[in-house]
Amino acid sequence: MEIKDKRVLVCNCEGTMPLDGRALAKACGAREASEPATQLCRAEIQRFRDALKSATPLLVACTQEAPLFEEQREETGSATPVSYVNIRETAGWSAEASRATPKIAALIAAATVPAPILRTIPVRSGGVTLIYGRDETAIELGRKLASRLDITVMLSKGAIAAGQPRMDVPIVQGRIVGARGHLGAFELVVDDYARPAPSSRQQLAFGAVRNGATSRCDLIIDVSGSAPLFSAHEKRDGYLRADPGDPAAVMRAAFDAAELVGEFEKPVYVDYHAELCAHGRSKKTGCTRCLDACPTGAIVSVGDKVAFDPFVCAGCGACGAVCPTGAADYQLPPAAVLAGRLRALLLGYRDAGGRDPVLLVHDGRHGAPLIDALARYGDGLPAHVLPYPVHSVTECGIDVFAGAFAFGAASVAVLVPERPREDLAPLAQQLGLCEAILTGLGYDGGRLSLIQTDDPDQLGQSLQAPPRPGAAPGSYQPSGNKRGLARQALQHLHDAAPQPVDVLPLPAGAPFGTLQIDTAGCTLCLSCVPACPTGALQDNPERPQLRFTEDACVQCGLCRATCPEKVIQLDPRLNFRPEARDARTIKEEEPALCIRCSKPFGTRSSIEKIVAKLQGKHWMYGENAMVDRLRMCADCRVIVQSQSAVDPYAGAPRPTARTTEDYLEARAAKERGKLN
Repeated sequence: MEIKDKRVLVCNCEGTMPLDGRALAKACGAREASEPATQLCRAEIQRFRDALKSATPLLVACTQEAPLFEEQREETGSATPVSYVNIRETAGWSAEASRATPKIAALIAAATVPAPILRTIPVRSGGVTLIYGRDETAIELGRKLASRLDITVMLSKGAIAAGQPRMDVPIVQGRIVGARGHLGAFELVVDDYARPAPSSRQQLAFGAVRNGATSRCDLIIDVSGSAPLFSAHEKRDGYLRADPGDPAAVMRAAFDAAELVGEFEKPVYVDYHAELCAHGRSKKTGCTRCLDACPTGAIVSVGDKVAFDPFVCAGCGACGAVCPTGAADYQLPPAAVLAGRLRALLLGYRDAGGRDPVLLVHDGRHGAPLIDALARYGDGLPAHVLPYPVHSVTECGIDVFAGAFAFGAASVAVLVPERPREDLAPLAQQLGLCEAILTGLGYDGGRLSLIQTDDPDQLGQSLQAPPRPGAAPGSYQPSGNKRGLARQALQHLHDAAPQPVDVLPLPAGAPFGTLQIDTAGCTLCLSCVPACPTGALQDNPERPQLRFTEDACVQCGLCRATCPEKVIQLDPRLNFRPEARDARTIKEEEPALCIRCSKPFGTRSSIEKIVAKLQGKHWMYGENAMVDRLRMCADCRVIVQSQSAVDPYAGAPRPTARTTEDYLEARAAKERGKLN
């Protein structure tokens, strides 16, 4: 069958899935139906080879045999694009497989959304490896890897190791006190550095120590048993850490290290748009959400902006999830593609006759194997549970969760390990924000949940709750950046809400809101306007005026930090009224008109305050002519000053300087007077 300019091949995997070709074609909206294959990867492989003869992109509903299909494609020399989708473990192998046709149609619909090409950067590793240990485990590991890697073994001070009859791997002593870098470019600072004494007999002895030694390497194998050298160490490419008391873990680290030699392509997970960043302005700090969320330290502050290190970035996506402006644009995949897949999945399910779906957000490393185990050894996923795979669950923000409900999800569950590799605080904050919005709009609570387990049976039990109706699904086309996508979804949820409210208070830290400005204390200095990174605060070039667009405010706090009068306060909320999208006037005053040329400059109240403070109270402004200059624009002041013969800045006349000749002349005159 053909769907959205793609030809789809479906197989019932030797009859283990009850697939009805006509019903599935109808559910998918296909132009024609075809009988599902029974053994597409073996007896009916010719169907796949025949499909490759067409230039139409091909979608195969099988991921297990994808390597075999790729071999066939290479053998035929076909240039036809082929993609794959799993309908077996996610739908067909289930106790509710007979009711899974809408779900299979939804999975196929989501798979037809094209995936963008991800930008990559080269990473090179020459195999220069430091093994950091505390005993002979490190030395033995070094000997096993010496034929594959350029090994140096560093033992911590006080380590106990027998004297070596043959120094076939370099051994030194040291304590790593500083570490930075990534695969292919680690830099270490070492204290207590020393070389072994050649005369070591029963135990290794080391010579004089020195501190502050530096070392560079491509790989680090840490079997020291001490604290990790990096935060979120399991995400640091090239840093392999194992418990020295666990031989299996040590060998896994050795195998992994042996494979990390050569040139690799690392994805650039985040595109950073500095012009959208709300981190700072004029040395004032505003938003720090991405800095707080990054677990690896790949993001650092550099003045008014932040800097992303793509070599250290592990692709968790937390920065993109919490960024209120879209400056941190996560690319695996971009937000618009993620929203497009979400729309295709949920609307495809609805159009195929499905109702009240539960969206199960999961990653490929932990979630996919757990779903696979549940399908193979348990009852599989219920027919109304739609798996939604992402690279990392922490990349999901309010745009994804609100979008799921806007497209008809009855509830959303996020699957994470029992001992997560990521910091779940940013994810929990996004889930809490979405929950607050839903309950504030009248939807019953408890629609978002975090399933934290490594047990497939427990996963199955967590998904057994009876479905409940969700919001009327919208059919709008998602567009824009993450903030725009979130706004679209939230507006639909408001329009379909059981108890819609025009203004919804939000918890502190939410990226939506307004400003409370004490207009009596505001002097219209407008210093807040250039500080605003999103243009929410604007001035009027024609007259003294401060304007504010609530829909553009991300609550970064830069205006509050910049305001010299300290009259600005943040007020997190969601305003669904149309006026939130329009600029409204916060304060305006009559302009001061130059008394010489009538050009507006400043505000009348500010000029009069200055006159009141200086007239008759400052030595420069005792005359009316000088006071009048305060009521002139900058150009006229210069003109009047240039025409004046009096220098207002001149001090009292200086006394005439007297020289030696003056003194001699005065003395001579005095003597002449005596003679006369």
